[in-house]
Amino acid sequence: MMRAFLLIGVAALALTACDSEPAPQQHGSSPNLPEPHRGLLPDMTIPRPAAWGSERPTVPQGYTIQAIATDLQIPRQTLVLPNGDILVTEGTGGQGAPRLNPKAFIAGIIKSWGRTSVPGGNRLTLLRDADGDGTYEVRRVFAENLNGPYGLALINNVLYVANQDALVRFDYREGQTEASGPPTLVTNLPAAINHHWTKAMTASPDGRFLYVGIGSNSNITERGMEAEVDRAMVWQIDPQTGAHRAYATGLRNPTALTIQPGTGQLWAVVNERDEIGPNLVPDYLTSVREGGFYGWPWSYWGQNVDTRAQPQNPERVAAAIRPDYALGAHVAALGVSFSNPTMGAAFADGVFVGQHGSWNRSPPVGYKVVFVPFREGRPAGDPIDFVSGFLNGEGNARGRPVGVTLDPRGALIVADDLSNTVWRITPSR
Repeated sequence: MMRAFLLIGVAALALTACDSEPAPQQHGSSPNLPEPHRGLLPDMTIPRPAAWGSERPTVPQGYTIQAIATDLQIPRQTLVLPNGDILVTEGTGGQGAPRLNPKAFIAGIIKSWGRTSVPGGNRLTLLRDADGDGTYEVRRVFAENLNGPYGLALINNVLYVANQDALVRFDYREGQTEASGPPTLVTNLPAAINHHWTKAMTASPDGRFLYVGIGSNSNITERGMEAEVDRAMVWQIDPQTGAHRAYATGLRNPTALTIQPGTGQLWAVVNERDEIGPNLVPDYLTSVREGGFYGWPWSYWGQNVDTRAQPQNPERVAAAIRPDYALGAHVAALGVSFSNPTMGAAFADGVFVGQHGSWNRSPPVGYKVVFVPFREGRPAGDPIDFVSGFLNGEGNARGRPVGVTLDPRGALIVADDLSNTVWRITPSR
């Protein structure tokens, strides 16, 4: 009984605690960062699930949105295949990560309030629009019995899937609607504890390498540095042999990766650390330099020292690279995709970013897909809401965007893991 009262008291405190007053979100290449502020607990305010009913997300004038698949089992990332079919990863992972203290236990409960009650499918689903009319009339389970599938990549006739614990492959021939056999292991991926379990993935333009994002095993090393071996980094993997190496490090949780057309440059969106205020630290979009170090755990946004990371490491702080573009603190960016002119002149040059939404900020932020405009190959200007309306008038969530994928024929595909829907947004023609 005493334990129950204790938990109720901590939960009440969690719901009323606030680190400091939220300020306008900071965006762009030179955000004006406030001083860190640590309270007993962060403000844990998460919108509760709500139904869409007859409503739909909001898109810019001149664009239409439709649900091309519903009643999925936690859709995460998508891949448009050469014939126009769409593969969807469905599932979840990381459930085995132990809670370190009452605060983490309560935070886990509160986070669960904002999730779907549907169990993860641990599968790939294929969607097909056979006649090109925008209706995906074919839906098949392409592969099942996977383990937290997340990242997808196709190189020639091989489909790669990044599970939470392993990179696997399937032989693929254009037009098939289900895998011809079980997957083959390419290489194991770090999976102990799996505090951040998602394994984002993309392929190099020449197909020689796969890049896999591996998140940290903690917020700020509270499990000790021994738990962070091979974590908070991007691996470069030879898909033929499984040989791998650290391509870039100090990236707390690289949740989505993509290649910039024309340059071959790797880009990522990264979820930054928590518990130093509602306005710190900005999640970010950045090019990823080979051999680069991006600060975690010792610093953020370049040389801003995080005193919680012990022992301190001034040498690594001095080497930390400033990210390219701040998306705002706690927006939980989980998807990224470069656009092209098929999406219309206003959205032709830049990237779409899926923002899953905050659990630890009031008022909540994220819960939308934004477009970051580029000029001369670099981010330039404020983000523009492209798909919004996921929060209703009562502050509850009707959906939470995850992966965003450009269909080169002129559509943006958005996975929504709360309403278990895949959305398709197209310019009116």
